[in-house]
Amino acid sequence: MRKKQGARVLRILGRGLVVLVALFLVPGVEFLISSRGFASYRYAPPPARQLPAVAPPAHAPGKPTVAVVVGNAGSNVADTLVPYDVLASTGRFNVYTVAPERRPVPLLGGLDLVPDLDFAQLSTRLGGRAPDVTVVPEMPSDEDSDRRVIGWLRSTASRGLVLSVCTGARLAADAGLLDGREATTHWYRLSGLQDAHPAVHWRRGVRYIDDGNVITTGGLLSSVDGTLRVIERLAGTDTAAAAARTVGWRHYSPGAPARMPESRLSPSNAIVHLLNLGFRSNNSTLGVVLTGGVGELELASIFSPYAEVKAARTVAIASTATVRSRHGLTFVPRRRLADVGDDVDRLMVPGTTAAASPDPAIAAAARRAGVPLEYPHRRPGFAFDPVLSSMARTFDRPTARWTRKILEYPAADLGTSGSSWPWTPTLRLVLFGLVGVVALAIVRITARLIMTGSLRSRSADRPADGTPSGGRDSLGEDKEMP
Repeated sequence: MRKKQGARVLRILGRGLVVLVALFLVPGVEFLISSRGFASYRYAPPPARQLPAVAPPAHAPGKPTVAVVVGNAGSNVADTLVPYDVLASTGRFNVYTVAPERRPVPLLGGLDLVPDLDFAQLSTRLGGRAPDVTVVPEMPSDEDSDRRVIGWLRSTASRGLVLSVCTGARLAADAGLLDGREATTHWYRLSGLQDAHPAVHWRRGVRYIDDGNVITTGGLLSSVDGTLRVIERLAGTDTAAAAARTVGWRHYSPGAPARMPESRLSPSNAIVHLLNLGFRSNNSTLGVVLTGGVGELELASIFSPYAEVKAARTVAIASTATVRSRHGLTFVPRRRLADVGDDVDRLMVPGTTAAASPDPAIAAAARRAGVPLEYPHRRPGFAFDPVLSSMARTFDRPTARWTRKILEYPAADLGTSGSSWPWTPTLRLVLFGLVGVVALAIVRITARLIMTGSLRSRSADRPADGTPSGGRDSLGEDKEMP
């Protein structure tokens, strides 16, 4: 009796396990496809094309020189453009984007940048001197690019002031610039860097650490504070305060880093992240229309949030072959405005200048594609504020809050509109699970029908007296056929 009960329990558990596998198998496959697709998109190399005929900016010999490094495989869009804009807005520095080679490189989210100079051209321009300041943003891991950037940091940049932004600390640490120092980085990556570089005294919960000729910052928008610290040291507190006002940064803390909580990944953050990555990122595309004179920080405010939390793909669109930003950077769009179709869900046009004088051609493209058109920077202020508010309204508030945490943004008014939960990706997860269960039910029903049909066929082939068919009796002798 007990054996029968045990066998029954095992059968029930086995059936339950099969149902669970069916419930999670299809969503799991969809998650793998979506996450891998988004990973390949984030720093997808630009299409093969000739280097646009753009001259590097002029050099003012009396000003300190800042080199914002981008690797041959690209760099983080916010880590690169935010410090660049803050520094360039002062008018007190020569600010260049530099790379091992001068060719279009991808910034996170599909924004292709033409670096101002390569390492050799920068050296020629400075007469062999090191730049006064080197900004090291996050860069995707690439063996060749990493080797060349790390070698240049060690041999050249180390002779000046180095500002590592977010997980640009990985490259600074690999170059040996952080050994024996206090340093910080993005809270999400800090544990991994602690394991990889135990000689560095890593700290949590600080926006930046100033340790002599190396300043390290936390993640993404903590770079504003680290950059303002650089300006304080080279141009004075008044200039830093003016730069903070120019870009709308309300959190400037003169002379010392502002306090920041020790962020960690919570269960709710993890769920929102996984839902967006696995069940929304491949199904939402935002077209970002580039216009001449757009601010670098304004560009970062759109490309960075959606790519960082993997909520949507962004694609750079323009009506011209190249676009020059407010302070002279050159960007190459991946799509032409005339080719915009319904493969984008929305068009967003960054920049206060574009919002003040809307281009009728952009509105016509939006009508032709049948998609909404948004100018997020209609009002002055910090460029990320309206974008995060738009994310809360058009996606959901938990996704916007998670984005704010990833960005290390002290505060943002997300508004009260927007869904209280990411229902769209949640429903996709449920539907994929139901597909797996229905598929299991169909397989089981089909198997039963086949088995039943087989048994009936075998029964029909057997005579009523039990003698096997086929012309022989049970003793194997020939049976007389009628």
